[in-house]
Amino acid sequence: MFGAENHAETNGLLNRLTEAHHPLVVSHGGVSVGSIPSNTTLAVRAALLSGADIVKIDVSSSVDHVFFAFHDGFEAEYLGVDRNIQTMTAGEIGELSYHWKDRPGRRQPVERLTNLLVQFKDRPVVFALDRSWWRWPTLLRVLDGIGMADQILLKVPAWESQALDRLRQHRTKFPVLAICYTLDEVRSLPILDPEINLVGVEIIAHDDDAPWFSRDVMDQLRRDHLLTWVNSETLTTGIPLFAGYDDEKAIAESPSSAWSRLLDLGVDAVQTELPWLLYHLRSRRESP
Repeated sequence: MFGAENHAETNGLLNRLTEAHHPLVVSHGGVSVGSIPSNTTLAVRAALLSGADIVKIDVSSSVDHVFFAFHDGFEAEYLGVDRNIQTMTAGEIGELSYHWKDRPGRRQPVERLTNLLVQFKDRPVVFALDRSWWRWPTLLRVLDGIGMADQILLKVPAWESQALDRLRQHRTKFPVLAICYTLDEVRSLPILDPEINLVGVEIIAHDDDAPWFSRDVMDQLRRDHLLTWVNSETLTTGIPLFAGYDDEKAIAESPSSAWSRLLDLGVDAVQTELPWLLYHLRSRRESP
């Protein structure tokens, strides 16, 4: 069981998913193919049809504190505007659309975060909300209003102590995933704090010398009831998130080349833009 016993009810769905399958398939922004942009309802539906258990959604906010499912910084590429979405009002964002995905009779707008989430309420899917921790004073109250605490997983860097303090003070104990580069960052986490529902760690490895390739380290994380999460996206910066075991390797060589070592380590969740490939690899390994 991941997380502390006093948060077992809130963490119930996550734990049921991990008991059913290993590793969990995490879709980055949903599946963006054809006419479907990432961070949209259709992308989430496509991810679920591709075998995903969790969908990571990026969070942005308008200047008047309305939350949208969008990764800021991609406005020029996705929306055709040379302006950060977070300097706009909700009304201005509502006029935007993914310009290369529009077609006659149908705009493809940027979606409000809560509108997207509530369409999947009570479905067996968890949403990992990223790029949101500096907005928690407002966002946590918004999330309270939709009543989906068991379907929400909040990502936060381990060193963001102020954000963790906000969680400690908030009444709803949303599950939290801490992003860690080092063992010291793991050791600094409030694992035993009953007021923070820490369920896991996203472990980053730039090369094979990272501590996460040690069986003893991984076993200790499990003893601490921490889910281990690896990001296998291939960044355009060239910086590896897990020692080059990434999506590009899955295509250039094979899914097994990219992910089997991670699965052999006992990693509990893998974030990918190719969830169907990971799903099929997992299915083959689960077959008797």
